[in-house]
Amino acid sequence: MFRKLKDCDFTLLIAPIVLSGFGIVMIYSASMVMAVVVEGNESTHYLVRQLQWFGLGLVGFLFCTLFPYRKYQKLIKLIVLGIIFLLIAVRLFGYSAGNAKSWISIGPLNLQPSEFAKLGIIMYLASVYSKKQAYINNFKRGVLPPLILTGIILGLVVAQPDIGTAAIIFLIACSVIFSSGIRFKHLFLLIAIGLILLAIAIPSMVTDERISRFTGAYQPFESPQHDGYQLIQSYVAIGVGGLTGEGLGQSVQKLGYLFGPHTDFIMAVIAEELGFIGVVIVIGLLATIVIRGIFIARKCNDSFGALLAIGISSMIGIQTFINLGSASGILPITGVTLPFVSYGGSSLLILLASMGVLNNIAMTVKKKERELAPVSENDIPNNRFIKGGTKWSS
Repeated sequence: MFRKLKDCDFTLLIAPIVLSGFGIVMIYSASMVMAVVVEGNESTHYLVRQLQWFGLGLVGFLFCTLFPYRKYQKLIKLIVLGIIFLLIAVRLFGYSAGNAKSWISIGPLNLQPSEFAKLGIIMYLASVYSKKQAYINNFKRGVLPPLILTGIILGLVVAQPDIGTAAIIFLIACSVIFSSGIRFKHLFLLIAIGLILLAIAIPSMVTDERISRFTGAYQPFESPQHDGYQLIQSYVAIGVGGLTGEGLGQSVQKLGYLFGPHTDFIMAVIAEELGFIGVVIVIGLLATIVIRGIFIARKCNDSFGALLAIGISSMIGIQTFINLGSASGILPITGVTLPFVSYGGSSLLILLASMGVLNNIAMTVKKKERELAPVSENDIPNNRFIKGGTKWSS
């Protein structure tokens, strides 16, 4: 097993594990007071849970690193059916948290199927569009059919309702479709169709709560005690942190002022405790993963592997942007977690598994490059050499 890991991409090994480990520390720092005072649990409640999911995530990472990524194409029907089954099960048997019916209990585990849908939709679209490369310019035959199933999955996520995750899935789908070689006029047509569908759906989606998220994001100081309260507290945390922060564990905003300090607003706590330097390090590691994934996609000669790598990289980048946009007021608050860092078991499990898939693609690329590389004298063992077509032994 360890021999197979010799081609492992250490950037994609170290960066996710460092981010996850850092996230565990920050989750404990951000949640320990809330866990005791508000919920009546042990101070280590969220720490222990995240450690358990981290252990499962490492198993998933190792399995997906060793599992040949091309075999996912043979399993794609089971993967898609499994995702649809889980999303329907959530509607029937799931429970609500944060005004969304997004979780389902399976034994001791509380799963969020929409997180699994992210990776599943990447695999599905990468598989389908890699097979349609010969007629990708044919809109009806090459582009449109996979979007029907994508729309069904999106509809099930929106119905929870989980608009933030639905937006991520939609943008991931766009990135995979764009990277597949679709014509620009077809891309514009898809955008137009999407805007029309959005315009039709908006009346049923508009609620006082969703309107308050927009006013809270773009006019926070007009309602500092209501719609704008959360964002203002995030601003306070970011502003107080300065360059180097107040010190690990020294956040004041996590003491009941900031809601969800260990989930979607964990970056505000990082900024307060570790300052601008801590924020830059986290964003730098996330950016490294995204850039490395795109680099691997460019080097992969297999269209399925390339689209899979693009989709996974896009997922990390898009989710990071939406999370940071919510914490900084660029976007309305969506409840999207910061990859690897925020509290969330299903999210961490899928992210680490995704890194395993990406690592397997990188390992395959390295192996292919090594097989195609010309043999030099340095590659010949010291105790044997070739001379004049005859093998000589020293």
